[in-house]
Amino acid sequence: MMASSDVDVRGEGSLFSDHNPSEMDALCPSPPSGPSRPQRHYERIGGRTGTSFCQTLIHLLKGNIGTGLLGLPLAVKNAGLVLGPVSLLVMGVIAVHCMSLLVKCSHHLSAKMDRPSLTYGEAMQYGMENVSWLRRHSRWGKQTVNLFLIITQLGFCCVYFVFLSDNVKQVVEAANSTTFSCQINNTNQTQILVRSFDSRIYMLFFLPFVILLVFTPNLKYLAPFSLVANLVMTASLILIYFYSLTNIPYPIDLPKVGRAKDYPLFFGTAIFAFEGIGVVLPLENKMQRPQKFSLVLYLGMGIVTFLYISLGTIGYMCFGEHIDGSITLNLPNCWTYQAVKLLYCFGIFITFALQFYVPAEILIPSVVARVPERWETPVDLLLRTVLVIFTCILAVLIPELDLVISLVGSISSSFLALIFPPVLELLAFHTEGLSPMVTIKNVVISLVGLIGFVTGTYIAIVEIIARNAQKHEETFSSYMVQ
Repeated sequence: MMASSDVDVRGEGSLFSDHNPSEMDALCPSPPSGPSRPQRHYERIGGRTGTSFCQTLIHLLKGNIGTGLLGLPLAVKNAGLVLGPVSLLVMGVIAVHCMSLLVKCSHHLSAKMDRPSLTYGEAMQYGMENVSWLRRHSRWGKQTVNLFLIITQLGFCCVYFVFLSDNVKQVVEAANSTTFSCQINNTNQTQILVRSFDSRIYMLFFLPFVILLVFTPNLKYLAPFSLVANLVMTASLILIYFYSLTNIPYPIDLPKVGRAKDYPLFFGTAIFAFEGIGVVLPLENKMQRPQKFSLVLYLGMGIVTFLYISLGTIGYMCFGEHIDGSITLNLPNCWTYQAVKLLYCFGIFITFALQFYVPAEILIPSVVARVPERWETPVDLLLRTVLVIFTCILAVLIPELDLVISLVGSISSSFLALIFPPVLELLAFHTEGLSPMVTIKNVVISLVGLIGFVTGTYIAIVEIIARNAQKHEETFSSYMVQ
């Protein structure tokens, strides 16, 4: 039996805020609720004012579709034209299974602890309380999940800086040659005719605007812009699909299986794309009829998996060996597809605030609580500025979109999406008697995530070092020629 001590502490020694937010909390806040009470059948904090089936489905799609989708054609290239889509399907099935495990464990533990709902971190904490020899250290379970949430979300923000700079840089450099014809070269790639600043200069240009964006006191003010961003990103994806489908060169002569050393890069990019597990519990908790959440989860993630496999495969078939870290960078020099890049950049810019909300709400409140009231707002804004500058510095240090995506996916997304959920089931049902097959299944999934973490992180770091060395050598050679 679990200890009755309250594990939701806000002591002075606490590193993180107790509240485990998600980006869905920003634009879909919880209604006021009274004190904790015994959980009735599928009782959740949403109640009658919660989100509907369709609203929850839309939020789930939005939480899983972003820059990771645009990087999947390169991921398929790293795995191969046949192995890539098959691997995406397998990874999608495992990711959805892990999401359902998280919901299942949350239900079990919230009923056991008489709590109406639990966050990801709280579920891990209460799960550790279920094991006698881990009970003393149960707080570390929540802190660890919080830590990986912070790493993941700040990693997303780093990716956004690189994505914005690469795409805007390309539009600027090709501006003089942009026409209304979308078939102007044989390689179907944007032609760079006028070199401009380094992409890192563009990151510094975006920095003050991003800082002002995260100063928004209440993200509900961004709700109209978020709606517009969702619409333009959807329209952009439709145009990207249309161009890729109508410009596949025949015959298709691409490797069916990629090089073994590139497969860890595929893993990192794929798990980065599938890392939407952080929004699962907040969405389920806020749903009007959470007993239907399983249907939302399977339908929504089925759509997401189909989009991932189809765009990854079609994009690779269209652009072949020329595919870049984001498929937008391969679109031609016509105003239609240059507009697609800019519109998607607008959507990513607005989404930055939503992704930043998670680490900010975990880190900042515990610090602000320690300062006098008159200093709370200045300290809050200062910490937000420091966090944004930190993500920008990381992006400047690693201005390689594909490698940043793979690195973030391998380091943090593998833990949240693959490693933690099976471990949580082992902890939550420790006293219930799990069958040997379930135990083996959970161990295998966690091992797959762990192997992907080690190999993906290693290969991504090696490639980053190699590319930096190559760039320095090219810079030195050009300097010697001059």
